Amino acid sequence: MAELVGIAESIAREAGALLREFYHRGVAAEYKGDVDIVTVADRASEALIVKRLHEALPSHGVYGEEGARQGLENEFRWYIDPLDGTTNFAHGFPAFCVVLGCEQRKPGLKADEDGEMVAGVIYDPLRDEMFSTARGQGATLNGKLIHVSKVKKLQESLLATGFPSQKRHLSPNVHFYQEFTLRSHGVRRAGSAALDLAYVACGRLEGFWELKLNPWDTSAGYLLVEEAGGTITHFDGSKFTLDSREVFATNGLIHEEMKQLFEDMFAGRNLERIPTPAEFAARRAADEAK
Repeated sequence: MAELVGIAESIAREAGALLREFYHRGVAAEYKGDVDIVTVADRASEALIVKRLHEALPSHGVYGEEGARQGLENEFRWYIDPLDGTTNFAHGFPAFCVVLGCEQRKPGLKADEDGEMVAGVIYDPLRDEMFSTARGQGATLNGKLIHVSKVKKLQESLLATGFPSQKRHLSPNVHFYQEFTLRSHGVRRAGSAALDLAYVACGRLEGFWELKLNPWDTSAGYLLVEEAGGTITHFDGSKFTLDSREVFATNGLIHEEMKQLFEDMFAGRNLERIPTPAEFAARRAADEAK
């Protein structure tokens, strides 16, 4: 699978260079729904990625955010997000990336069944950071091995989340955000789920959760987190699925603590008073004394 990673890295760098040009030049945004936006950069990046994948890997299928659907019956399928963080990009906010994730689908799989993620890259063109992974070969950032953080407690963790662009008034996530913010070092909301997953993989974040994402958002990050030693599941701890309706990724060490809080929030139980800073300090001192 190393060959696939090399091909994906090359394509992501070329797409990233294209995005940088558009970013510095400025682009107009248009709506593809009530609130979702798209730019000429999204479309140009996807067209380039699809063309390069077809040239390098003609027997592979492609499933892209901006509509590319080719060869979906083939054994290998690439989920591509040509510009994850479009809203950031359109506003000049410097947090966006290119995502390519490769799934191997064995014969006989039903359309709604997942195959196995075997390779993926997430490229941040403004910081020139290439997160890469292949099944069984670990995860890297610009060629150096990365690993999830070793923080063991939620109260000492930095987390991230995101909010849906559609029907956000119906999403329960603002309530989750409050509970986790007050029980951790903080929750970041940078607007790129793929980068959030990459940051969990390299230890910049201890955890990330979000609802109602898509396969192109999570395909590469899913494998990155696992290969970096982390854990990614649904909110109840069950196996993660590429439909990405629930995304819950951590360093593994705080997974059970976060999962219990999710269970309690969904059930409306055991939501104790938020500890004071002094109580947080006392807990930390007690843990260090063990």
